[in-house]
Amino acid sequence: MQPIDLTHHWAGYFALSVMVVAYIAAMLEEATHLRKSKPMLLAAGLIWFVIVLVYQEQGSGELAVTAFKGNLQAYVELLLFIMVSMTYLNAMEDMRIFDALKVWLVSKNLSYRQLFWLTGLLVFFMSSVVNGLTAGLLMGAVVVAVGKDSPRFVSLACINIIVATNAGGSFSPLGGISTLFVWQHGKLGFIEFFKLFIPCLVNFAIPALAMHFSLPKDKPDIVIEKVTLLRGAKRIIFLFGVTISLAVVYDMRLHLPAAAGMMAGLAILQFFYFYLQKSTQSASPKLSDATLFFGSTNAIAPPEKADNLDIFDKIGRLEWDTLLFFYGAMMGIAGLGYIGYLDAISSVLFGQLSPTLANILIGLSSAFVDNGTLMFAVLTMNPDIPQGQWLLLTLTLGVGGSLLAIGSAPGIGLLGQAKGQYTFSSHLKWCPVILLGYFASIGVHFLVNSSSF
Repeated sequence: MQPIDLTHHWAGYFALSVMVVAYIAAMLEEATHLRKSKPMLLAAGLIWFVIVLVYQEQGSGELAVTAFKGNLQAYVELLLFIMVSMTYLNAMEDMRIFDALKVWLVSKNLSYRQLFWLTGLLVFFMSSVVNGLTAGLLMGAVVVAVGKDSPRFVSLACINIIVATNAGGSFSPLGGISTLFVWQHGKLGFIEFFKLFIPCLVNFAIPALAMHFSLPKDKPDIVIEKVTLLRGAKRIIFLFGVTISLAVVYDMRLHLPAAAGMMAGLAILQFFYFYLQKSTQSASPKLSDATLFFGSTNAIAPPEKADNLDIFDKIGRLEWDTLLFFYGAMMGIAGLGYIGYLDAISSVLFGQLSPTLANILIGLSSAFVDNGTLMFAVLTMNPDIPQGQWLLLTLTLGVGGSLLAIGSAPGIGLLGQAKGQYTFSSHLKWCPVILLGYFASIGVHFLVNSSSF
């Protein structure tokens, strides 16, 4: 039985109104101090309540329930994948891996221009496997530390970090929510995402080259600190690589959800922490693993605290507000799709407009609307487009958020971290060259990936 068209039914109007109000409330989080997950969770609950109610009146309640369960499964797979990934990142943070990397960068005695390019390139590659907000804030801490006497450097470096983070997260299925959605729904294979590497590199390089000539030429005056890593830091990095490999193998070889591989990796991490707990008391102080990664620190690793070895402490510190927001957004959009609204939008975007123009416009809109939400909406529409167009959509939604300071999580994070030095208006000043990079990356994609269309 086909879903009932409720686009002109009271339930459809109600669901659409609730979703719009919830999304506006989520966007006003900074002003209202109301966590963005709250209105979205309520909206999802109300939307599916009225859908199932109407279907039960038509004698088809089980059909709507089945649709809800199918969308819930998609969310659970996403939740488990991100949960494991962020748990590993929290473990690395507790091991002081990110602090050591920051100190290593600061201690290189580089010029402002060299630091500008080094932080940009590092975050470009880091964001392909590390959460974009984490990678952006890490590099943001570096530029704020070395640029305390040069607000111009801090402002330009923050813009560069945002562009690099969003570009780097677009050529890997592990780089962000939108790419993870595409991989999870089977639209692109794991390896196929890397076809976007060159377009993403172009997207980062063009604004960076334009900003390069506005940077100060001198070197910053810095105070070098020392950071030691806790015992097991090197092995945590190795286990994270193993976990990512398991996710890929489970997906490509076993055809199981990538989340299954990530959960196996979480089990390995739990056993490793159990080993650390049991061996900590008997272990004598030893030289930190920092010497293997960031040079000699001439220091002894401090003893681990009990809470540092509790894996559930890392899980408890996840961005639950964001994860619950995505539940509300995914289930709410799925409800609107089941009602029939997304089919109507799809018929305009991918029926009356060309797929290329549609994907470009959707990408531009990600400067205002969360790209993960937009990607899930398009996936729910499920337009019949070739692989090249799915790659284009992945590219434009990934890098479109760089156009505005509030267009992506790294931008919002850096607005707070570099407050007074990096601002909305300072970012807007460079919007034209970022837009040039946006369209240049699209052109390069058509050039290097023409066989995918």
